[in-house]
Amino acid sequence: MTKIKALLFDLDGTLIDSERFHFDCWNEFLQDYGVQLEFKDWIANYAGIPLPKNAKTIIDKYKIDTDLSLFINQREQLTLYGFEHKDIELMPHALDFVRFFYEKGLTLAVVTASPRADVEAVFKRNGLAKYFTLFVTRTDVSKSKPDPESYNVCVDKLGFAKEECLVFEDTINGVKSAMAAGITCYAIQSNVRAHLKLKIADELFLSFANAKDFILEKGII
Repeated sequence: MTKIKALLFDLDGTLIDSERFHFDCWNEFLQDYGVQLEFKDWIANYAGIPLPKNAKTIIDKYKIDTDLSLFINQREQLTLYGFEHKDIELMPHALDFVRFFYEKGLTLAVVTASPRADVEAVFKRNGLAKYFTLFVTRTDVSKSKPDPESYNVCVDKLGFAKEECLVFEDTINGVKSAMAAGITCYAIQSNVRAHLKLKIADELFLSFANAKDFILEKGII
């Protein structure tokens, strides 16, 4: 069995508990348009999808008369301001997981559909950048998840074989992206209602603590 040498993490909903933050940002932004999203609808239809695609979906669904590029830019500015001024909690057991495998000498990377400015703002506030060798963001690719480009770029830059890498994701688009790139993918999702969609992942866990136990038991690393 090939030993894993690099761990590749999605950001939103995987490493950081940001889904409520993004949901609140959208509703704050959409007040001027007379639109309000329900959290259940957000989780089912928008979570894990890049902001530009969500922006187009919302404009089309609610028949908002505005320029798409301007709409996206204004919404992204609100997100960036929030990340610069608010502390975003880490997902349960994420910090222990990251520290544990970093100290074991593994290479860690973040592969996210968020723009680079947002990622830099988040890691500047939480101080975790020191654990990660590489950040691949939406800014660095032409096609975002579920396209495999971001994971292919990450593996190429790290210089590892895909068999030596392991991905952690929390949404179906992220899992599809990793699997389309030919990389083993573990889904971490505490919401059991999402598990049916995520069963396509190589393994599915409720938390990083469960994933850590499995990895150590199987001797994957």
